[in-house]
Amino acid sequence: MNILIIGSGAREYSIALSLLNDSRLSHIYFCPGNGATSELGENIDIKDNKDIVVFCINNKIDLVVIGPEQPLCDGLSDELRNNNIRVFGPSKRAAMLEGSKIFMKNILKKYEIPTARFIEGNNKENLFSFIDSIESSKIVLKADGLCGGKGVIIAQNKDEAKSTLNDILNGKLFGEAGKQVVVEEFLDGYELSVFAICDGSDFIILPVAQDHKRLLDNDLGPNTGGMGAYSPTPLCNDKLLQDIKDSIIKPTLDAMKSENAEFSGVLFCGIMVVDNKPFVLEFNVRFGDPECEVILPLLKTPLLDILNASIDKKLANFTYEILQKYCVGVVVASQHYPFKSSPKEEITYSNINFLSNQISHISFAGVSRDNDRLYADGGRVFVAIGIGDSLSEAKNNAYNLTKNISFKGMIMRKDISNKAL
Repeated sequence: MNILIIGSGAREYSIALSLLNDSRLSHIYFCPGNGATSELGENIDIKDNKDIVVFCINNKIDLVVIGPEQPLCDGLSDELRNNNIRVFGPSKRAAMLEGSKIFMKNILKKYEIPTARFIEGNNKENLFSFIDSIESSKIVLKADGLCGGKGVIIAQNKDEAKSTLNDILNGKLFGEAGKQVVVEEFLDGYELSVFAICDGSDFIILPVAQDHKRLLDNDLGPNTGGMGAYSPTPLCNDKLLQDIKDSIIKPTLDAMKSENAEFSGVLFCGIMVVDNKPFVLEFNVRFGDPECEVILPLLKTPLLDILNASIDKKLANFTYEILQKYCVGVVVASQHYPFKSSPKEEITYSNINFLSNQISHISFAGVSRDNDRLYADGGRVFVAIGIGDSLSEAKNNAYNLTKNISFKGMIMRKDISNKAL
């Protein structure tokens, strides 16, 4: 099989690693890929959806896997399906669950799926009045559109919420994505990342993960795209997971069907657990990053079989196996992340395998290549992934790996998975 992976991050690198050992694989292409994905396959640089379709036809692509949210919201999966090209990822209309927080919250409200109380729009008087009505001091503000995982602000009091809301609506913080907003009550609990592989009607659940959004140890500092993750988490027992399936995932798939937006692909449920009850914080319509990097190594059933079962609507009777292991991923970022761009720095490493193994591996993201040298381009540069029979072993394997790879100014948290440990 020839497979095309859309995207350039550690998520797409990890997807490729999960597919590489499959005997059915002939060749992997990345669009656009990064400086390290060229070690796993071939990078191509095509931006227009129609040109991607032409490439797939000319190169006999058997499957396209779309990693990031933007191509999904731009309708790439629809273009591919319209040309009889197999693709893993939801339609443009179904991708609205991530593309518009207002759309998502109104779906939840209409179909009585548990979520925080909210108001949406851009009428300042109405938004301020809602803020005044909230009992908790903390207020959650969300830009309606896509912001690369950074469109959420938790204001610590009502005055801060109103001031920040002004900056969002004026376009100072999130540009056009913030011209419409969601304001919601703050839910005080703990977060889970739950991934459902869906085929429109049925779904399977992958190992539950927990992300670490804040930049610094002990959940301090600003929100980021994610500084690390681990899976599975002991914070989600069988009873809670069943509640998430029954009260959130199945009703959402039924709702999307009713809205003529059948959902097929990955439904990433950002869950807040309050007093043992799950509430939807957000939906994403693709694998999360860095959660993807710690979930895929736990699959015993080939990833290709799972993707095909989703595309072919065969998840109802699909059986799959998960390794009885733990996985920890530590994000290593550039010096000034997430505040501003960082200078390009050469990456030095020893005893680093570009392929995965049973103990640890690197998934590269913000890197470029110049001849045989690898450079950190800024942002989140790579994820060090450790696997083990226990969570502590997996954590040690991940952090030990970071000792063998470095670049000037690299930063990382030292407490990934500590909540569970």
